[in-house]
Amino acid sequence: MKSLRFVGSALDDLRNFPAEARRHAGFALDAIQRGMMPPDFKPMVTVGPGAYEVRIHVEGEWRVIYVAKFADAVYVLHAFPKRTQKTTKADIELAARRYRQIEE
Repeated sequence: MKSLRFVGSALDDLRNFPAEARRHAGFALDAIQRGMMPPDFKPMVTVGPGAYEVRIHVEGEWRVIYVAKFADAVYVLHAFPKRTQKTTKADIELAARRYRQIEE
């Protein structure tokens, strides 16, 4: 099982999700650590190769962007509430910047 590593403020941001949304995120991240895909996700090629967005539909809309392509760990790049139909440019840029940090 891969370890789970949070980049930047991702862990604090995830802790700010409502309890039920955190629980769903936890189950999804556990599945990812075990090499499976989460129940509801989509690729985030604009963030970087191998990046995905977990979609959580509990008490609002919540997103967790992660990358699991590296052998050592699953990196959680960004966790945030989704307030618009399209993921904001600021959220994508933040996740992409954190992706570049782990590649270095």
